[in-house]
Amino acid sequence: MCLWDDVIDWNARGIRLRARNHIDPGHPLRARDRVHAVALCEYGAQAMAVHGGLLAQAQEGRAAAGVLVALREVELHVERIDDLPGAIEGEAELVAASEASQQYVFRLFHEGRLLAQGRAAAMLGPA
Repeated sequence: MCLWDDVIDWNARGIRLRARNHIDPGHPLRARDRVHAVALCEYGAQAMAVHGGLLAQAQEGRAAAGVLVALREVELHVERIDDLPGAIEGEAELVAASEASQQYVFRLFHEGRLLAQGRAAAMLGPA
């Protein structure tokens, strides 16, 4: 499952992405005919993964497998996202990295309005 449609921009410190699938009736995180805002945490985690993959590719390597181990300071500013017209945009910024782990802050927006924000940590395994 990949929730992001487009990478808007990225560099060594972070990434910006866009998704339009939150209104899809077949969305993989849809339950009871809606996509709850907590799904935005998965969008944030996937932004981390896409950024890690692009960093590894730029160094002609392969991204290490990661496991999301912590979400902190998550704030959800909406109840659901399936009723939002247009694209959702997200950004993730790398705040700490080692061979064993990565930490990011993430923010998700719709038409300039903040939908969610938080911090996420992933433990990394061998590439």
